[in-house]
Amino acid sequence: MSKLKELEAFVRVAQKGSLTAAAAGEGVTPAIIGRRLDALEDRLGVRLLTRTTRKLTLTQEGEAFLEDCQRILTDLANAEAQLSLGSARASGHLKVTAPAGFGRKHVAPLLLEFLRAHPEVSASLDLSDRTVDLVGEGIDCAVRLGGLVDSSLVAVRLGEMKRVVVGSPAYFQRKGVPRSLDDLAAHDCLSLPTQPGWDFVVAGKPILFKPPGRFACNDGAVLHEWALAGMGLAWRSLWEVGDDLRWGRLVSVLDEFATPPVGIHAVFPQRRHLPLRVRLFIDLLRDNYGRPDYWDRAE
Repeated sequence: MSKLKELEAFVRVAQKGSLTAAAAGEGVTPAIIGRRLDALEDRLGVRLLTRTTRKLTLTQEGEAFLEDCQRILTDLANAEAQLSLGSARASGHLKVTAPAGFGRKHVAPLLLEFLRAHPEVSASLDLSDRTVDLVGEGIDCAVRLGGLVDSSLVAVRLGEMKRVVVGSPAYFQRKGVPRSLDDLAAHDCLSLPTQPGWDFVVAGKPILFKPPGRFACNDGAVLHEWALAGMGLAWRSLWEVGDDLRWGRLVSVLDEFATPPVGIHAVFPQRRHLPLRVRLFIDLLRDNYGRPDYWDRAE
């Protein structure tokens, strides 16, 4: 039990931003929360939080550990809820938000599948590339890609996403295949003006590459279509081009310089008393996104 209390104290402090706020939420003194944190760090042999008189900040190790702790505590709460609910059926209204392109392709179809399986649930899906205020707008669950900024939200890792440089076979016949990042200077690169560049890793070090080329568009779906049309190379997410790679409509290059995958997460405002409809929908997303073959399945 003491280990569980330590994990709960760490997550609460990370979410609230102070020992005092975390202690108030649990009805104990800040000293007790501090002792739990000390015990956790001593047991792990690593510093999770940098504490000063004015603020608390997560260390790099703390940020990584926070995600695991949130998942563990969420899974525990879900397991307890499943036992207490027994044969209860999902019902009520489910509000979900997701990035527009990803949500259209990989959330909307699964939400439709979910609603067919749970006829007592209704749903609304907000597809937007803005960062939605979950509490302010009454959102049950958000699907987010990449790094998580708001540690006050609970996150469940659903799967991984990586980016690849792709081009059509016709383009490579015409322009040749790049073998190094230097070769990209001789190619037409399809760029997104809002992106500072393309991320790569060379000899273990991150490199930000500014793509050359005549073609740019602020809509990633257009860049995808241009790549299929043979107009140049595009740096796109696997969730978008997986089917094209499978069927040979696009070919990925420079894979040895790709950055490590980043997470796809479901985030929600609180861990306790999560409605059954939300838990089951998150489980459906995780079951699908966690399968490697999901991302390159045929359309």
